[in-house]
Amino acid sequence: MSSEQARLWFKLARVSGVGAIRQQQLLQRYGSVEAIFAQGPHDSSLTAALRQALTEVDEAAVDDDMAWLEQSERHFLLTVADEAYPPQLRQLEGMPQLLYGIGRVELLQSAQVAMVGSRNPSHQGQESAHAFARYFASVGLTVTSGLALGIDGASHCGALDGGGDTIAVMGTGIDRIYPASHRDLAHRIAANGSLLVSEFPPGVGPLASNFPRRNRLLSALSLGTLVVEAALKSGSLITARYASEQGREVFAIPGSIHNPLAKGCHQLIKQGAKLVEGAQDIIEEIAPQLRHYLTQLDQADSLSVAKKFTVTEQQLIHAIGDGPTPMDTIIARSGLTADRVSSMLLQLELEGHVSFSPAGYSV
Repeated sequence: MSSEQARLWFKLARVSGVGAIRQQQLLQRYGSVEAIFAQGPHDSSLTAALRQALTEVDEAAVDDDMAWLEQSERHFLLTVADEAYPPQLRQLEGMPQLLYGIGRVELLQSAQVAMVGSRNPSHQGQESAHAFARYFASVGLTVTSGLALGIDGASHCGALDGGGDTIAVMGTGIDRIYPASHRDLAHRIAANGSLLVSEFPPGVGPLASNFPRRNRLLSALSLGTLVVEAALKSGSLITARYASEQGREVFAIPGSIHNPLAKGCHQLIKQGAKLVEGAQDIIEEIAPQLRHYLTQLDQADSLSVAKKFTVTEQQLIHAIGDGPTPMDTIIARSGLTADRVSSMLLQLELEGHVSFSPAGYSV
C-alpha cells in the first residue's frame, strides 16, 4: 500500500459520523477509497451532511495516523482491500474496514483460541488461564485475548511462556495501552513477534462502548472461546454470546457452587457451552475445524523449510508407518501416553507434516 493510499484509508476512518457499516456502504458504492473522496463530495444523492463530512476531515489527526504508521516497520494498517485481511472477519455484519496493528499481521489468519474471564480472578483461575494458554501455545495454536487485567493477562503470559504466539485485541486505539499497568505486557507481546491489533484509530481512549466491539472481534477471529472464570454479569459472557452467534464453539471451566466467579461459567454450561477440565478437551472438540482450517489456508503446501524432528517426533512418525494409521495403533506402537500422542499429532498436523483422514493419520 502506498503512502497516498494509506492516507486515504486513515482519512476514511476519520470522517465524522461514519462508522464501519457506512464505510462499507461507501466502498461498495464507489468501488475504492480513492473514488469515495474524488466523487463523494460532489454526489448529490448523498446527504448534505455526509458530503460536508467528506470534505472536512481532521487532517491533523490523519497526519498523526501517518506518523504512527511510519514510526516502526512493525506498525501496519490492514484494510478490507488487502488479501491479508482475515477471512473469518469478512463474515461479520459491520466488519471493521480498517485494522491497526503492531507485530506479525499473518497471525490474524492463524488457528486461534480466544480466552476470556474475570478481571479479578481467583489465584486458581489465574493459574488455570496460564496453564491452558501455555498448552495451546505448545501445540501451535495462537491464544487470542483482550489485554485486560486478570484472565486476559494470564492468558497472554501463558502463551508467551509456552514459546507460542498471542494476539491482544484492544478496545482502544493501537497507541493507547489499557490498562496502563499492562504496558510492559503489551511491549512483551510486540517484542516477542506476536500481535497487538485494534479496529479503533490511534488516540481513541477506553470508551465503554468500544469493549463489546472488541469482544465481538476476538471471538470472530477464533475457532472457539474459553471462559475461564466469570461472574454472572461479567463482560466475558458477552464474548461467549458473540461466539455462539458467530457459530464458534464456547467452552467453560466449572468451579465450586460457592464461588461467585464460577456462576457465569455454570450458566454458560447450562446454555450449552462445553464443560472442560483440561486443554485437551478443547483440542478434541475443535479438531475437525482445525483440519478444515488447515485445508482452507493450505498451510501444509506453504512450508518451504524442512523440519528437523526431535527423537520423540521421529518415534511417533515411525509408529504411523505407511499409514493411514488409527490413533490407538499409534499409541500402542510408540509407547507414548494418549495425551502426549494427541498433542504431538496436532502439532505435526498444524505444521503440515502429518495429515488426518477417517482411516487415521498419514505422514
